[in-house]
Parts: sequence; structure tokens; C-alpha cells
Amino acid sequence: MKKILQFLFEHKNLSREQAKEILTNISSGMYSEHEVTAFITVFLMRSVTIDELQGFRDALLSLCVKVNLDDYKVMDIVGTGGDGKNTFNISTLACFIVAGAGQKVAKHGNYGATSISGASNVMENMGYRFKSDAGQLQKEVEEAGICFLHAPVFHPALKSVGPIRKNLGLRTFFNILGPMVNPASPAYQLVGVYNLEMARVYNYLLQQSDKPFTIIHSLDGYDEISLTADTKVITQAGESTLTPEQLGKRQVTPQDIYGGNTPEEAARIFKTILKGEGTWAQNAVVLANAATALNCTGNYSSYSDAYAAAVDSLESGKANACLQKLISLQ
Repeated sequence: MKKILQFLFEHKNLSREQAKEILTNISSGMYSEHEVTAFITVFLMRSVTIDELQGFRDALLSLCVKVNLDDYKVMDIVGTGGDGKNTFNISTLACFIVAGAGQKVAKHGNYGATSISGASNVMENMGYRFKSDAGQLQKEVEEAGICFLHAPVFHPALKSVGPIRKNLGLRTFFNILGPMVNPASPAYQLVGVYNLEMARVYNYLLQQSDKPFTIIHSLDGYDEISLTADTKVITQAGESTLTPEQLGKRQVTPQDIYGGNTPEEAARIFKTILKGEGTWAQNAVVLANAATALNCTGNYSSYSDAYAAAVDSLESGKANACLQKLISLQ
């Protein structure tokens, strides 16, 4: 690792093959915690290159526990995290609304490294048991319309660096990798990113696959549609900038979408919204993200139709029923 660090400290970049080898070695415990921390810190001081990112992704995907959900054409809604905004779990809530609308979901997530409560924190708090058993996950998708894939269960490397990321409490390249390494290889993806540079990186990488995708970035820094400002939306077809009114009928304030101070509080907010008892602003934000995800599938003739389906899923109780069914299967 000393040679690698020296190489990087000289402002040189890793090739795709080098990046893959290093992350593979990190996964196998070849380096000390201090060496791994130093390695991660390099990428806090400069942007990760496309080659490096592809190499890191190659390593995680080659080592990961695969789960075959191809028959269900699943979707994932995931943000990179690291925006420092501490919102409630918007993308996870949107997943249940999408599932309630009939689109199968395989949500990939982790504990919060830079926030109070990541997707895994809130799912665990509600009684979900993390697992990698393909048969059980298929049963969940079949009966509840959704399953949850806790990243460290599927990715040895993420398990080994988890404590380091938590101690750093800063956005690292692992935030960027998360949405790209869902072990179910979803047919559709809605990806939220924390800045426009990262939106361009994801656009480059996702264009290489033939799967429908949508990348979103709120221009005031959120890695999701926050309705606090305009949102950059990128798909295979191109880019657009949409207003809060276009996406969610109204603009909201950052205070409206605050996520609480503990995982327990985050879980309470989550359940309240899913039961249809959220505030107007909370509902609007979740519905905008869910509608954009549904629209990504190409199964709706317009965004308005996708939004109507999201509203129906939440207000009819279908979204909450998906959660109740999922928890009953644990």
C-alpha cells in the first residue's frame, strides 16, 4: 500500500485494472485500517476518475453475492448520499410507493455513513431482517412487491470499510459506487446524485448499458428531488431542468423535509408518511420521486399519469400494505 499511496500522492491516477486490484485486496483484508483510511482520503482531496470508478465497480461486482430477480424486471431508487442535508428517507419511501403501484422493487441500501439514518437503519428499525437468500428475496418481491438488499451482506468490501466510513463521517467514493453495484442488476434505475459533476459521470456510465435510467440532482445540492429548488433530470433521451411546481405541484422548504435526530425518529417519520399521515410537503416530495421513478419504466404515457399512479398508491394504502406484507414475511 505504501507504493500505491506514494503513486497517488504524486497526483497520478490509477488505471481501471489497478483500481480493481486494490479494492479486491481491501476486501480480502490485505491492508491495515490506517492504510485503507489513507487510501480513501486521497479521493476526498481530488475527484475519482472514470477509470478508477469503473475499476472499483468491477471489483465489487466480481466479489458480490449475486441474486437473480430477472423475472421481475425490478427497479431501484437510490441516492449516492453524502449531500449533508439529513432529509428523511425519501428514496426508500418512494420505493414502497412504486411497489404499491405495481412495479417490483429491489432496493439496495446501507447504514448512513454521512447521515443520521440510511436506508438500512430505517428498514432494520421497522423489523426487516437482512438476508442474501435468493429464495426468500424472490418470495418478498413476489408477495410484497419489494425486497431490500443490505449492501454489506452482498459486498465483502463494503463490510470491511464500513467502520472506517462511519468514523470519517465524510462523503467518499463508496457513496458514488453504491448505486452502481446493486447485486440484482435492476432493469430500471432512478439515481440521485449530490452534484452535477457526478451526474455527468453517471450519465457516461449508465449510457453504456441498454437499461432505462433517470439521474436526478436538485440544484441546491440534494441527491434527490427535494422540491426546494429546480431539479436537473437526465435520461437516455437527454437533459432537462424542471421546477418544483412541474414535479411536485409546489415548492417546499428544507425544514419541511428534515429527517430527525435519531434512526428511531427517522423510522417514525417514515411510518407516518407511508400511512398517509405525512404533511403536504413530505407527501409532495415522496410522490415526485416515486412518479419520476415510475415514469422511467416507460409504462406511462406521461409524467402526469405516473404521478397519478403514485398518488393512488399512497392514498389508497397500497404502499403501506407493501411494507406490512414485507415485515410479516420476516
